[in-house]
Amino acid sequence: MEEEKPVIFVIDDNPSVRTSLSRLLLSMGFFVETFASAGEFMERGEFDRGGCIVLDVRMPGLSGLDLQDVLAGADYSMPIVFITGHGDISTSVRAMKKGAVDFLTKPFDDEDLLEAVKSALEKNKKVRQKQAEMREIRDRMEQLTPRQQEILRYVITGMLNKQIAYKLNISEKTVKVHRGNVMEKLGVGSIADLVRLAGKAGIEPPTQSL
Repeated sequence: MEEEKPVIFVIDDNPSVRTSLSRLLLSMGFFVETFASAGEFMERGEFDRGGCIVLDVRMPGLSGLDLQDVLAGADYSMPIVFITGHGDISTSVRAMKKGAVDFLTKPFDDEDLLEAVKSALEKNKKVRQKQAEMREIRDRMEQLTPRQQEILRYVITGMLNKQIAYKLNISEKTVKVHRGNVMEKLGVGSIADLVRLAGKAGIEPPTQSL
């Protein structure tokens, strides 16, 4: 199934800016939604498609920088391209340190904005791919029984079946069966792959494995 196209959210209190940016982005084939304030954008609710935000710094009510802080606190990973008619070094440094993709001072060239948007979308795509990978890994891990999860933690230390069996006071055959089921459920073909997968999932070896 083809992935849905990303959306560019333009947030600026100036109607002419919203209109001109919307026309530019639409002409390049992007989906666009415009908002007159940060508060209006926040009222939109959850959004689970890819995209980025083109955000004015100074607006009545919640400023662009304030919105950046709110979204960061909510673990909202959509990247931001700041635009402003009142740029200064300290503001741009603050925005960039907090993860902004770019900081453009009005008036800016259309090409500069489009390049910033493309960079933001590429960043968002990578983040979403990583998030999807982590969800898949968590789903696989949830298929394991408590005993299999326990054995997994010993397997990634490099312990042999007989060592794990001794540690858990179970038969070596039982360990072998569980170990095979772990590999199958997690979809890995080698211990090296299992170790990498466990690392991504944050699975750690037992405190005292030997």
